[in-house]
Amino acid sequence: MSPGHRRALTAASTSMSAQPVLVACAHGTRNPTGRRLIGELALGARALRPGLRTTAAFVDVQPPTVVDVVAGLAGSRTPTVVVPLLLSGGYHVHVDIAGAVAAHPGAVAARPLGPDPRLAAVLTARLLAAGADPTDTRTAVVLAAAGSSDARSVADVEHTAQMLQADWAGPVTTGYGSAAKPTVPDAVAAARAAGAQRVVVAAYLLAPGHFHDKLQGAGADCVTAPLLPDERIAAVLLDRYDAALG
Repeated sequence: MSPGHRRALTAASTSMSAQPVLVACAHGTRNPTGRRLIGELALGARALRPGLRTTAAFVDVQPPTVVDVVAGLAGSRTPTVVVPLLLSGGYHVHVDIAGAVAAHPGAVAARPLGPDPRLAAVLTARLLAAGADPTDTRTAVVLAAAGSSDARSVADVEHTAQMLQADWAGPVTTGYGSAAKPTVPDAVAAARAAGAQRVVVAAYLLAPGHFHDKLQGAGADCVTAPLLPDERIAAVLLDRYDAALG
């Protein structure tokens, strides 16, 4: 957050005697379960922080757009913090969301949810629920992310893989649904070629949708459920909101 944006946000918040609105900005999905889980995440943040106002916005697929939501709140002089419900910092974070807040001094953008040790802990829980043995050196884990051409996003996913590796005796590598390399099927094949007897795909995705559906055909022995629902993610969301306020 720039000093000018911070001063404007503080002044607007003080003048209205209220917390800034938390705009929970997700990618967007056509999957009804995915939409429900994203909505419940914002409700979970409100349950942890009574009195906090939240609203939803999206960067793709479904309305309302983050541009329209931020502009509408700015029009009513409502201080706003946009928290990306995204697991790494790629184009949507650094261009779409950053651009949406740039023209409005009373609006700021937080950093994305990931990487974060709590997300790595949720991944571990999903792997255990899928029957993966963290002590088995012959079980390989492929951390499967949506993918981005932005090197910062890839670095964030690699960081998450490093945190996950701390809990697993077998190798943890990364694979991507689009834009970045290797693809998830290629990462699964590479793990088998390296000697893994069992390969488990850890879905580094918030909710069901297009990318999670594709993972079923990647050739792994099993695929974990997405990260949601889990109350730890709502806590991460609030931490990003608080950090953006300084």
